[in-house]
Amino acid sequence: MTQPRGGTSTPVITTPDNQASIPFLGALLRLRAGSEHTGGTFALLEHTGERGYMSPLHLHRDGEETFLVLEGELRVEVGDDRHQVGPGGLALLPRDLPHGFVVVSPQARFLTLHTPGGFERFVAKAAAHGEPLGPDELTRLAAEFGVEIVGPPLLP
Repeated sequence: MTQPRGGTSTPVITTPDNQASIPFLGALLRLRAGSEHTGGTFALLEHTGERGYMSPLHLHRDGEETFLVLEGELRVEVGDDRHQVGPGGLALLPRDLPHGFVVVSPQARFLTLHTPGGFERFVAKAAAHGEPLGPDELTRLAAEFGVEIVGPPLLP
């Protein structure tokens, strides 16, 4: 049996004990599976944040971002469209399309799937710089990882 290109050829099992927890933009992210686990094909992050946890309006030059809401509610803005995404809801956001999110419930827990992987390296580097990063520093750092910040943070 041949392996898909860029995939992993051995099973990967992670547990909460060996999954990194990373503070990012005022929330806690848990790296469930990173590029090093998946041969670069994807990264899976779990976000836990309170009302107002958000991203600036941004786009990914090199990949897609998918949100799967587990608890709470997000507002996801894509171009001029606004969508409420609650438990079990999914938002698949193609590359090169400006988008952002904000937690509108008292708290939320959701997964983001980044294909291909690499976004988790941006998150880790931002956390290593200490928070909060100013808008200019966040924009510069994001650009190193193929993320272009194109607008201000979303408000709840």
